[in-house]
Amino acid sequence: MVQNPPAQLRVFLTGASSGLGEALARHYAARGAMLGLVARRGEALQSLRADLPGRHLALVADVADRDAMRAAAAQFTAACGVPDIVIANAGVSVGTLTEYAEDIDAFERVLRTNLVGMVATFQPFVEAMRMRGSGRLAGIASVAGIRGLPGAGAYSASKAGAIAYLESLRVELHGSGVRVSTIAPGYIATPMTAINPYPMPFMLPAAEAARRIAREIDAGRRYAVVPWQMGMVAKLLRWLPDAVFDRLFAHAGRKPRGLPL
Repeated sequence: MVQNPPAQLRVFLTGASSGLGEALARHYAARGAMLGLVARRGEALQSLRADLPGRHLALVADVADRDAMRAAAAQFTAACGVPDIVIANAGVSVGTLTEYAEDIDAFERVLRTNLVGMVATFQPFVEAMRMRGSGRLAGIASVAGIRGLPGAGAYSASKAGAIAYLESLRVELHGSGVRVSTIAPGYIATPMTAINPYPMPFMLPAAEAARRIAREIDAGRRYAVVPWQMGMVAKLLRWLPDAVFDRLFAHAGRKPRGLPL
């Protein structure tokens, strides 16, 4: 069993094996936190755990598998106790177009991972956190959830759903001592964005994005866009009349189609 000093921060993190998740794992490990690292790719997860300072749990699970997530949560709780922070970071992205019947499979996978997977990540911990009277639940949404982007219907829908879900959860837990943070990143340099064939303004290195996101979670922010410049863009997009938005984005660059990995 992993020994956990009383003052040690306990963090349960999904999508930990690469990209932003890996950067968040490195950030919290450097702060001395005890981590529950969750991802589908066991080999990559074990490699990351071996490279981090401290002792952590590698929990191989797909967030789309609710039974696997309950088992991972139970294993972490048994070894380390109820986490102080749960970060639902796991996500997939792929281009989709409604006119292609085969893209329905991609829609299902993206929504199951990015939205239902977030619920499956939080669900095992909510009641225990409520009973304890403390804890932080942080969901990684996206500025892509602010408006529907062409060629990214599945991803935009999943992130818009995540934003609405997190707001509902925040209100449900109001006054319980459990804080819910919606984190909406802009572009982050990860394998997910590496295939985007269009300009990506205000892109952050993954390590810097992780630092800023952790700062927002620490502050108990209800809603935060990272970086702040993308927050201004998000506000502008929200205010644009539909007719103007349609004209501006009708020919915007699009992510390649295919099934998310």
